[in-house]
Amino acid sequence: MRKKLVAGNWKMHGTLMQNSALLASITAAAPTLDCELAVCPPYPYLAQAQLALSGSLVALGAQSVSEHEFGAFTGEVSASMLAEFGCAYVLIGHSERRGIFGESDTVVAAKFEAAQKAGLCPILCLGESLSERESGLTAQVITRQLSAILDRVGVAAMASAVVAYEPVWAIGTGMTASPAQAQEVHAAIRAQVAVLDAGVANGLRILYGGSVRPQNAEDLFGQPDIDGGLIGGAALVADDFLKICLAAG
Repeated sequence: MRKKLVAGNWKMHGTLMQNSALLASITAAAPTLDCELAVCPPYPYLAQAQLALSGSLVALGAQSVSEHEFGAFTGEVSASMLAEFGCAYVLIGHSERRGIFGESDTVVAAKFEAAQKAGLCPILCLGESLSERESGLTAQVITRQLSAILDRVGVAAMASAVVAYEPVWAIGTGMTASPAQAQEVHAAIRAQVAVLDAGVANGLRILYGGSVRPQNAEDLFGQPDIDGGLIGGAALVADDFLKICLAAG
């Protein structure tokens, strides 16, 4: 049975003082929760988070990674550097990276491969825009984004990865895919992997991300193919994040 995972994406938020209080609350509550937890702070706070999470049940993740191992790439951070700071997870292909910073499917696939080579577990983000959904292109977009990964690294690599479905139109907007809408896409993602390897597909954890709140988490997580959440704004408020984790349990 797939164990639920709840990962908090802090995006470009946080201060040393705020982080300290948030991490203390999360690590204190983690032993009482029946799900796996992870937090993904901005790069400058990885050392602080690594220290705060040491010996706890909360895993550390990063929000992005370079596709390059090393070299003259000013401002970039390699997967091996993230591993040295104790990261277990890294977000790959978040919609903000794709949309704002122009990361193509090819670049996302290269980042996925680089993360796995360094021993990190990629959390691969897939999702369609509002116009794509309204045009009936959701399945086409998700299939294309996932195929870029499968074509580059093969289906076996998905056994050491997590997928997050995050409809772009529901991120930070207050709009949320209904449990039925989310389940439909999650099932389609699992089915695409199952065509290549049913065993890998059955074990693959697929998270939902897109305005998850304490009020809707239980209904979302109750769907058969939704294995937890990638949480944005609510991950910055300890009480909200922990209520969502409780719903995952």
